[in-house]
Amino acid sequence: MDSSASFELPQKSARRVKVSKAANPAPTRGHRGGVIPMHRALAHFRLGPMNLVTAIFLFLFFTSIWLVFLPRVCQVWKRVLALGIGVLPLRADLGLAEHHLTPFIRFDIPYLRMEPMLPSAQTWWLTFAATVALFAASFLLSAKLIPVMYLLRGILVVPGTALIYFALLPARFPHTPDSYMEGLVTAGIALISTVPLLFGLTYYIFDFGLLKKAFLTAITMTHLALFLPLQILMQALFLQKTILFMPVLYIVFGMPVNILIIIAFYSWGMTWFFRST
Repeated sequence: MDSSASFELPQKSARRVKVSKAANPAPTRGHRGGVIPMHRALAHFRLGPMNLVTAIFLFLFFTSIWLVFLPRVCQVWKRVLALGIGVLPLRADLGLAEHHLTPFIRFDIPYLRMEPMLPSAQTWWLTFAATVALFAASFLLSAKLIPVMYLLRGILVVPGTALIYFALLPARFPHTPDSYMEGLVTAGIALISTVPLLFGLTYYIFDFGLLKKAFLTAITMTHLALFLPLQILMQALFLQKTILFMPVLYIVFGMPVNILIIIAFYSWGMTWFFRST
């Protein structure tokens, strides 16, 4: 009996182990019993030949369309800026900077020209008080808003350093509103031009379908093209007061905002369903 008992126990234990492995659904089940599907970010990516062809085609198509219509887009920006000068309380003139991409593509970049104004003592102290007040308010945020707290403090570093610079060396500031405005428009054009390339490397390679890829690219580039002149007018309202605000406008509210717009549209597009499972 001892030998038969010792012979049956390994069979029972082996049978139990086999059943437990086959019937254990824990890795794919939630706490309520529902099935947890694998996230698309963890799935194995395979670049199909049609997706590669579509990516190259859309990149060439939207880049060509943008370069052809860029002179007309600059004309629209020129009209928007001229309208803004007439409607808004803005002391500025409209300037044009001639650019040549190819012998056949020539366009004038519109921008705003204004006199550089150094910060007065009153403006400096008001900006200093606002910066200190916002920094103190960051300590009043709850623990749930720790990312917002550190983001706010990081942003306040920019006006803080600008205040120190204009308190010590105000006359040595090398930038003028004219060069800044022209550079902002040029950077905006360059960023819009790279949208087809960015989406070609990060979005077209996924199997969303041709129409979804084209729609996302068109709406992203159109939004950036409409946003840029409004961004220039808004920044000009602050720059006409003093160039003290130029660092924070450039580093915080300049091209980083436009890049965040591209990321937002890309994130929205990635929530769409694939064309095939």
